[in-house]
Amino acid sequence: MVSTTTRRPSRPVRLDAVCAAAVDVARQAALEVAGPDGLGAHLSCDPEDDRVVTHYFTCTHPGYIGWRWAVTVARAPRSRTVTVDEVVLLPGPDSILAPPWVPWSERVRAGDLGPGDLLPTPPDDPRLAPGYTAADEQPSDDAEQLRWVSEELGLGRARVLSREGRDKAAERWYAGSGGPTDPVAKAAPAPCSTCGFLVRLSGPLGTVFGVCANEYSPSDGKVVSFDHGCGAHSEALLPKPSTRRAEPAEPSLDPLYPSSSDDS
Repeated sequence: MVSTTTRRPSRPVRLDAVCAAAVDVARQAALEVAGPDGLGAHLSCDPEDDRVVTHYFTCTHPGYIGWRWAVTVARAPRSRTVTVDEVVLLPGPDSILAPPWVPWSERVRAGDLGPGDLLPTPPDDPRLAPGYTAADEQPSDDAEQLRWVSEELGLGRARVLSREGRDKAAERWYAGSGGPTDPVAKAAPAPCSTCGFLVRLSGPLGTVFGVCANEYSPSDGKVVSFDHGCGAHSEALLPKPSTRRAEPAEPSLDPLYPSSSDDS
């Protein structure tokens, strides 16, 4: 049995002298669990309750640096015989502990999914709504008719993007590399909304986003906001060359070679 907490009484108790002196009894009990190579020196003892004391010993196992063997001993009233209650391995103040466990659903990040990996979507995912509601496209009055038509044609989807899912996607896209704050967009000659290569999305997302269809653009095939931009804009023009003729430069004379007039 391994525990990570030690029970403490709500009222202060005195250290029982008989139990505190039973270091050898506690050590022998710890040896049976830890083995001779895993048990170190006696560290201290603390009262747990009336006639109940816990002795602490150093754990010398390489994988448990800073941990302590805790042996709880006790005795009956008016008895001088000490018995062992339990032996557990507990972390000390300087022990190395594993990080808190985090469920896989909270550990997954964008880009973690690889070929052959499966990422199940929870049934109550707030980003999705039942397909027959058509929450992202159709008014609720048409929900029943839409479900019937979808089932008849075999085109229905079990779930569609909910309003919350749509808003989260819009916030993520707008703040990402396809939004207006990307360095490429800040240096663009014009926004995507005026580019001939922009393919607008349908539905509510189409009021803000489209897909780039320019193979020479760094955003080709990606969702971009209307106020995004890049140097491959369909109306981008090269700066016109200057028509002003350069003035002829004055001839320069080399001081080491005087002119012909100086020779005369």
